[in-house]
Amino acid sequence: MKRGPQGEFVTSRIPQESFRAFLPRLLPPKPPLVLDTQLQDLLEKANRALGRLDGIALLIPDVWLFLYFYIRKEAVLSSQIEGTQSTLSDLLLFESKELPGLPVEDVREVSNYVAAMNHGLERMKQGFPLSLRLMTEMHEVLLARGRGSQRTRGEFRRTQNWVGGSRPGNAEFVPPPHGEVMRLMGDLELFLHDKPSRTPLLLKAAIAHVQFETIHPFLDGNGRLGRLLVSLLLCSEGALGQPLLYLSLYFKRRRTTYFDLLQEVRLEGDWERWLRFFLDGVIETADQSVDTARKILTLFDEDRKKIESLGGSAGSALRVHHLLQKKVVTSIPAAAQSLKLTQPTIARALHDMLKAEIVDEITGRKRDRVFSYRKFMQLLSEGTELQRDQVDSSARGQTVAERTEPVAPPP
Repeated sequence: MKRGPQGEFVTSRIPQESFRAFLPRLLPPKPPLVLDTQLQDLLEKANRALGRLDGIALLIPDVWLFLYFYIRKEAVLSSQIEGTQSTLSDLLLFESKELPGLPVEDVREVSNYVAAMNHGLERMKQGFPLSLRLMTEMHEVLLARGRGSQRTRGEFRRTQNWVGGSRPGNAEFVPPPHGEVMRLMGDLELFLHDKPSRTPLLLKAAIAHVQFETIHPFLDGNGRLGRLLVSLLLCSEGALGQPLLYLSLYFKRRRTTYFDLLQEVRLEGDWERWLRFFLDGVIETADQSVDTARKILTLFDEDRKKIESLGGSAGSALRVHHLLQKKVVTSIPAAAQSLKLTQPTIARALHDMLKAEIVDEITGRKRDRVFSYRKFMQLLSEGTELQRDQVDSSARGQTVAERTEPVAPPP
C-alpha cells in the first residue's frame, strides 16, 4: 500500500548551495499498517523461525562458543556493507595476533563492532533498557579507534550529513537537519517501548530500523548500529535468549533492493513491501543459522571420531581439537601454552590432524607455522568472502558512504 511520502522535504543551505533534507514523520506509520493475509502468514512463519533459532541453544553444548563466532561473522558482514574489505579469517587472525600485516584499519573497524555489540549485550544483562543512552554508549565503542574516531563518537550529530554523492546537492539521500535529531530519536525511543501503542515485535523491529536509518543520527556508523539494534531489540523483549539473529548477510546479498526499499518507504510510504522483505530475511536468516549450527555439531563429531582412530596420539590431538573449536587458528607455541603441553607434543598432534585433513597450515612456512581448523572456518565464513564488486570502486558500497559538512540552519 502506497501512502505517499512519509515525511517532507525541508530546505537547508551551506555556503555553496541550498539543498533539500528529508524530515520523517513520527511513528507509528500513518495511515496504520495493513496486514493482509500474506503479511500475517509471513509474520507467523517469522515468529516460528525465531522460536527454532532460540531453541538452538538446547542443541549446542557451548552456546557461548557459537555466539562468539556468530557475533564476529555479523561484525564482518555489517562492516562489509559499509565498504570494509576484511574477512572473518582476517578478524580471527587479528585477534589471535598470529599473523602480522593484515589490513589493520579495516580489521580494527570490525573489531570495534564486536566490542560495541558486546557492550550493548552486557549492559542489557545488567538490566539497562534499550534506550538513547545505550545507543550513544555503543556508538562511542563502535568508533573508539580507527576511521571515524574523530567524528563526535558517542554523540548525536550537530551538523548535516548525507548518503552518497560528493555534497548534499547531489546526494542519494539527505537525512533531516541536525536540529531535528533529538526530537526524532526521542520519538523512536518511545516507539521501541510501545508508546503510544503496542506494535508486534518483528514489525516494530522492521519499522524502527527504517526510522533509524532515515534519521541517521550520528556522523558515522549509522548503518552498522542500525542493523545491530534489530538483534538487541529481539533480546530485550525476550524473543531470543541470545543475540543469534543478524540480517547483514541477507542485506549484503540484496544490497540494492535493501537501499531501494528504504527509499520507497520514505518517498511512497510502501511499508508493506518493506515488511515482506524484512520478514523474509528473518525466516531465511534464522533457518540458515539453525542449519549451520547442526553442520558444526556434525563436523565436530565426525572429526572427533577420526582423531580417536589415531591411536597413541589421540589423547593430545583430542585436546588440540577441542582448543580449535574455541580458537579456529593457532600456532604450536600458542596451543602449547593454552593446553600446558610441550611443543613437540602439539606438533605431533597437528601433524596427525593435517594428514587427516582436519587442519590446514596457512602460512606456507617451515617455521612459525599457523594452523586453521579448515572445515570449521569454511562453515563460519560462509557469505563473508569478498566478491569482485565489493572491491571495485564503483560498487554500491562506495555510493552509500556517509559525508558531513557544517550547514546553516534552514531559512
